[in-house]
Amino acid sequence: MGRLNRSVAATKYVRKPDGSFSKDRRADAITAEEPLEIRVNGTTLTTTMRTPGHDLELAHGFLHSEGQIRSAADISTARYCAGAGPDGQNTYNVLDINSTYQPPAPKGDGSSGSALFPTKAAPLRLTITNSACGVCGSGSIESIMEKSYRQIKAVKLTPELVLSLPEQLREHQTLFRKTGGIHAAAVFEEDGTFLVAREDIGRHNAADKVIGHLLLEDSLETRGRILVMSSRASFELVQKAIMAGFSALITVSAASSLAVELAREAGLTLIAFARDNRFNLYAGEMDDNTL
Repeated sequence: MGRLNRSVAATKYVRKPDGSFSKDRRADAITAEEPLEIRVNGTTLTTTMRTPGHDLELAHGFLHSEGQIRSAADISTARYCAGAGPDGQNTYNVLDINSTYQPPAPKGDGSSGSALFPTKAAPLRLTITNSACGVCGSGSIESIMEKSYRQIKAVKLTPELVLSLPEQLREHQTLFRKTGGIHAAAVFEEDGTFLVAREDIGRHNAADKVIGHLLLEDSLETRGRILVMSSRASFELVQKAIMAGFSALITVSAASSLAVELAREAGLTLIAFARDNRFNLYAGEMDDNTL
């Protein structure tokens, strides 16, 4: 498996006070990005660009977020395929998963299966995703609400707690401090207790990794938890938070219109622009007694 960051030669240009430029060639740390092909029951499901590491968590979190598993027990085996690169070494870029889970049929449909695990009534959806957008267009708000099954606990966070969580997340962004080019996700208890953090070049992968970690630890059932992201609040991240049963999603950048709409429909507290001593509340309620 590749390293999480790599060193490459780069030429650094700096404008000096007099308007001229200095030039210096040196080694620079950059974030690793490699493809991961996920095969489920012998069929290629998706290929995503990710930062190598915690791939089993990523796969578990992705499948759970898509409503294709409900617990780690739904996956009987997960192993890297024996794929070799030009040097004859295993690339660790193909993950083969055997799943025993049968998703429930959509309402009004007597068939079984889903868009990911196909049957006669459900065609296979093949996706190739990049590190920026993940599996976009997962479906309408109605379809997300239909396949979500975890009850979301309503919480009222204090403004002080909200601003403290991105600061705690930054403490765990070790790769970002080295490369400046990687996202992070962290999960906290309702009182702000830190649970787990992961970094990945794709924000959706980072979220899947922390969700997969909790799934593998058999601790995703606890309600009231908070997902904190170093990115913007997109529709897909709100979807992942809802499917995991989190009570709140906090991001340091902007929220999209569809993310806000989905969060309000599901009862998820959604907070964005949580940085520089400010934040915007788009869904949910705050505990304003400390104002």
